[in-house]
Amino acid sequence: MFAIGLFGAVIFSGTNGGMLWAINTFLNEGFVEKNPSMLWLVPVGIVVLFFIRSCGDYISGYFPGYVGRQVVKRLRGELFAKYMHLPAAFYDRTSTAQMMSKLTYNVELLADAATTSLVNLMRDSLSFLVALGYLFYLNWQLASIIILLALPLSWLLRRINQLFRRYSTRIQSSMGDITRIAKEGLDGQRVVKAFNAQDFEIGQFELINERNRHSFMRLIATKSAGNPVVQVIASFGLAGVLFLAVRQVIDGQVSAGDFVTFLVAIISASQSLRSITNGFGPLQQGISAGASVFEVLDMPNESAGGTRTLTRAQGAVEFRDVHFVYAQEKGAVLHSVNVTVPPRTTLAIVGKSGSGKSTLVSLLPRFYDPQEGAVLLDGVNVREYNLADLRNQVSIVSQEVVLFNDTIRNNIAFGMKNVTQEDILEAARAAYVLDFMDQLPDGLDTRVGDRGTLLSGGQKQRVAIARALLKNAPVLVLDEATSALDTESERRIQAALETLKRDRTTLVIAHRLSTVERADCIIVMSEGAIVESGTHSQLLAHEGIYAGLYRLQFSA
Repeated sequence: MFAIGLFGAVIFSGTNGGMLWAINTFLNEGFVEKNPSMLWLVPVGIVVLFFIRSCGDYISGYFPGYVGRQVVKRLRGELFAKYMHLPAAFYDRTSTAQMMSKLTYNVELLADAATTSLVNLMRDSLSFLVALGYLFYLNWQLASIIILLALPLSWLLRRINQLFRRYSTRIQSSMGDITRIAKEGLDGQRVVKAFNAQDFEIGQFELINERNRHSFMRLIATKSAGNPVVQVIASFGLAGVLFLAVRQVIDGQVSAGDFVTFLVAIISASQSLRSITNGFGPLQQGISAGASVFEVLDMPNESAGGTRTLTRAQGAVEFRDVHFVYAQEKGAVLHSVNVTVPPRTTLAIVGKSGSGKSTLVSLLPRFYDPQEGAVLLDGVNVREYNLADLRNQVSIVSQEVVLFNDTIRNNIAFGMKNVTQEDILEAARAAYVLDFMDQLPDGLDTRVGDRGTLLSGGQKQRVAIARALLKNAPVLVLDEATSALDTESERRIQAALETLKRDRTTLVIAHRLSTVERADCIIVMSEGAIVESGTHSQLLAHEGIYAGLYRLQFSA
């Protein structure tokens, strides 16, 4: 399809030479030789040439456009797939807005440069070469003067390209900032209104918006200055050519028809040169955009894990001398963590915020890997398991519930195959999702809205718990899973979870110590290390950190 587009560009450019030949023939044969056949031959030829030219114009526009949309579709698909397979560390250092900007704005620029801009540039270059070739055909001495302009023009175009790429990179960076500020303001609109911070957010957006405008104006200024400078340089060559051409016409060395055709060819070459200069802008924007897109595509995917397969684990979990660091300058998040969780038992993890509780459990499904030590499942290092098999063994309900803009039914069954409607209903019943179905217009088929905004916090958490229950994994991770529930709902969920815990290993992170009293083992973390461990009664008798937290919570 792209080759067909290039063929159309060749046809379009070739007709320029045909036009020059028709003008030359019409003037020399019609006006000088007074050939009567020229009265109909040249006009008919002009119509045919314009028809062929129009076909070439359509082909060179439509077919690259078709390829361009295919490129956009494929690049977006590959980029989104790459996002889905990049490790969690990538998301820690990259904002969602920047990723969205590359997925939308940068991909469009890249596809346009790779297809439409490239074809147009080739078409204009061919038109310039055709005009230049015809000039040499008519009078090589005069045409040679134009070659003298090649050195200053090539330097100028090179400089323009450098500026285009520099400003394009700045524009794409500012587009990412615009997306980031807009997303933060829209996602946090309730907080913005609650703190009357509308003017602050508008000011932040205006600052980034102005930076984007300024970068665009630098690009426009470069583009606007490029054409006049090119035209001025070209005018020196044109002036020299006209001076010598007029001398040759006066001396009778060149016919009037050849002179007019020569003049038209120079104007045609000048117009093509101007179009070439204009074409460098989109091309350099696309190259700059391509650098940012391919930088992501070239990143290594998240490791697929080892070769050991796993159908269903027994559920024995062990953290053996685990050390973990997000960034060296921030110091260790976990150090010397040792804990063993037998199959079908419950481990509760408590401690102050920032003590490393969530980081510890995120090592089990290999969202991160420890720098030192090992995490074991059934006595085997989790690195040895196939990653997909490993994650099939773990169900997670986190404090920040993520629901997709779909029905409650599909959110419960998210990512799971071969589940029946009865299975979904059973999970919904166990998580007390059915208790609020009467309040919804379409029951389980009610759409939850963007990020589940049409449900309350407690309702969203119940749906997330039902999703984890339906997965029926041998290891269950509850990271503040009942934090958004009222007391009555929490008791119901706890009763359901008690039944489920009989058949699976459960890791519970909780700030409410009342939810972990019946755990088989409780560990207390502080500054990335385990400082206490034991049962609820043992820790209370120990009169340590846990006992202090417990008294603090229940002193009222």
